[in-house]
This record gives sequence, C-alpha cells and structure tokens, in this order.
Amino acid sequence: MTATTITAQLTGSGRVKPLAWMQQTLTMAWRSLVAVKHNPLELVDYSVTPIMFVFLFTYVLGGQMTGSPEAYLKYALPGIIVQNTLFMTMYTAMALNTDLTKGVFDRLRSLPIARSAPLIGRITADLAKHVWAMLLMIGLGLLLGFRVTGGVGGFLAGALLLVVFAAAVSWSAVLIGMLAGDVEKVQAFAFTLIFPITFTSSAFVMVDTMPGWLQAWSDVNPVTHLSDAFRGLLLGGPVAEPVLWSLLWAVGIAAVFCPLAMRAYRAKV
Repeated sequence: MTATTITAQLTGSGRVKPLAWMQQTLTMAWRSLVAVKHNPLELVDYSVTPIMFVFLFTYVLGGQMTGSPEAYLKYALPGIIVQNTLFMTMYTAMALNTDLTKGVFDRLRSLPIARSAPLIGRITADLAKHVWAMLLMIGLGLLLGFRVTGGVGGFLAGALLLVVFAAAVSWSAVLIGMLAGDVEKVQAFAFTLIFPITFTSSAFVMVDTMPGWLQAWSDVNPVTHLSDAFRGLLLGGPVAEPVLWSLLWAVGIAAVFCPLAMRAYRAKV
C-alpha cells in the first residue's frame, strides 16, 4: 500500500474511510504475523510453550490428581488452553511496549493512516495466534487420548468464546503495554496477576476440593467461568450458566479497559 493510495483513501476532513481503515488494520495485522517468520523465538511462545504446558500438566500432575494422566487430561486440557490464552494476551502488551520504546509508532505516525490501525492490527494478529495455539493444543490432546465429545458445534462455539474473551482481555494488555516502562515490567505484572487467577480457579482442580474461603473466590473468578464453559462445550456438558458469565465478564472487562487503553494509546502516539 503506497502513501499515494493511502492518501486517496482519506476523507475531506482527513479522517480515514471505514473501508480504508479496515484495509489498513489488516495490513498492520499481516505485518505482525509476518514478523514471526523473521523472529523464530516467537515460535517458542506460540508453539513450544503450549506443547510444554500440556505435557507437564498431564504427565507430572495427572497421576497425583486423578490416578492417571489420561483421566486428568480430559479435565485439565480445557483449563490449560484457557491459561495459555490468558498468558498470550500479555504478548500483546510486550509487543506494543517494544514498538513504543523502539520508536516504531513514531514512524507509523508519519503515515496518513488511522491512528488506531496499528493497535487494532496488533490485537487482530494476536487473536490469530491464539487460535493457532489452541488448535495445536487440541491436536496434541487428541494424540494423547482427549476426545471432543461435544461435537463440531461445541468445538466451534468454544473456540469462538475463547477468542471473544481473549479480545476483551487484550484491552487490559494494551493498557499495561502503554503504561509499563519496559518489557521486564510487563512480564512481572503478567506473572503476578495471571498465575494467582488461573491457579485459584477450576482450570486445573475441582473447586469443591479447595478450602471454603477459597471456593468463595473461585466461584466468582472469571477464569473458573471460562474454563467451565470451554470444558462443557468441548465435552458436551451443561454450559448455559458458565457461558453467560464468561460473556458478561468479557463485556465488563472490555467496557472498563478499552476506554482506558485507548486514552493511554492516544497519549503515547
């Protein structure tokens, strides 16, 4: 896309037309996806790490939790995928922080494109990476004995729910990326926040095995609702309540963090 073409897509007031905005956003998303080819280390985050999570949880904890790795895999795989999805949203924060500190946004600002295109493009690309990691983990789970008994419809609904929730959480990641001083601070914040939330949910253990005071938190924990919903959709269990709560949490998170993230983004770029 040349500068002349982009300029021609601007309205008389200097604002980008909706169709041009979409084209620019997809161009920025493609830029982010192509970057993986030039940075093989990203393949570790999006491929090797998810595989490692599945093997570690299944074969290190499985025998202790349920008596056999195969039985634990059936319960834990959806939770492992949810945890990995939440961790991957922090890659959005780290990538934006890196672009910000290295002056990438300064160069993009000089182009006649929508100011939001690089940001929405990054989120869109990262959502595609979420899907890749999820499919990879599901594929590995199938090889290890996991079965999607909820059917194709359940699988597609679960994947869509996961993407919607990841998109909502991505706005909190954007805010963190904009406010953090460097990538190390982003990583520290991610581990400090995500580890306690995921491990005090139903992602890896049943809530009724926890102490009463911890059960009270786990019952309202958004990761519990998402894990139960995703697990139910994949396996064919009851899903109405956890799916509803997951969607409500997604709307609430987006409603709070999207305006804050956009304000911080505009202040930076």
